[in-house]
Amino acid sequence: MFGNRSAFSPAVSAAPIDRTQSTLPVYQLQIPPDQYQVGSRSRTVTATPWSRARKHAVAAPIAPPPTITTLPCMIKVYAAGDVHAALPWDALARALEAAFVAGTAEVPLRHAHALSADDTLLLMPAWNARIVITKLVTVMPAAAASVQATLLAMDRASGTPLALIDGEALTLRRTAATSALAAQRLARSDARTLLVVGSGRLAGWLARAHAALQPSLERVVVWGRRPSAAQALADDLRRDGLPAAAAHDLEDAVRTAHIVSCATTAKEPPVHGTWLSPGTHLDLVGSFRRDMREADDVAVQRARIVVDTCSGALAEAGELVQAIERGIIAPGDIHADLAQLLRGERPGRTSDDQITLFKSVGTAIEDLAAAELALGLG
Repeated sequence: MFGNRSAFSPAVSAAPIDRTQSTLPVYQLQIPPDQYQVGSRSRTVTATPWSRARKHAVAAPIAPPPTITTLPCMIKVYAAGDVHAALPWDALARALEAAFVAGTAEVPLRHAHALSADDTLLLMPAWNARIVITKLVTVMPAAAASVQATLLAMDRASGTPLALIDGEALTLRRTAATSALAAQRLARSDARTLLVVGSGRLAGWLARAHAALQPSLERVVVWGRRPSAAQALADDLRRDGLPAAAAHDLEDAVRTAHIVSCATTAKEPPVHGTWLSPGTHLDLVGSFRRDMREADDVAVQRARIVVDTCSGALAEAGELVQAIERGIIAPGDIHADLAQLLRGERPGRTSDDQITLFKSVGTAIEDLAAAELALGLG
């Protein structure tokens, strides 16, 4: 986190401090200052890299005082395990709902920068009256960890950094909780079978969130392009106490599922609309660019469509953008955004046979709500 400690002279130490105000690890950076004779004058150099100190010093350093100087800025550090522990599903779902319903946060459209044909850098800022956050995300499908992220939280009034939060864990948790929150309004109340399409890091958290927030579920099925990965994920979920199994035939799995949750970066849609049975809820989470699709035009055309935000979906949701460009649907066919659904301004599911679709491309309002909950500011 702090870079190469050997670059500092003397050494930097990260000493634990009082945790009575938090149940999570907190560290305070402590750096002893050195004095160097520079020309005819003495000056104090604090946390100066050794190479720079050597460049300017013309005499041996004067012995530093025996005291330790503490930097005035104190930053809490939340590792992945701390994030998951601080964001239980029900509390997180309620925090997300409150944030969407209130609508008071400032959330600019995120910046997406192509690092290559497949790799992407995302910058996601947001703020409210209490805190300012910025999340930096890399999406690299070929990497061992396809999505990695870091979130910085700052005090809104002073700009003082408050915390560095494992952004990957926070993203996995809040994305899964948002999908499950939407499914509470859009899936059938008696939904029993959840199909997760994909076997990456997000897929398991989607299964856990839906299982926690949809009490009617009795069975979790996992399908992946690599059967071994799907089986491994199903094994992990069973160890967590979920009744999970791997599927080998995607079409059959879609036809028999009540909720289909997709977490892939596919450009050719794995889910076909003709496979959807009446009453299915389709949850599309993985795609976030115009050239990505997890469901085909038939699925989009058959469904009542709800999105996390209209601005994000119309800019980045490949399933919707491409269908609009081909004239399959119009922007007005989007039934509601999540805030409208949660406020009761638009109805959710209106019949047991209705096919519903929730498209999420991600919004920093979710990061903001999750960060506030983790920091105890909600």
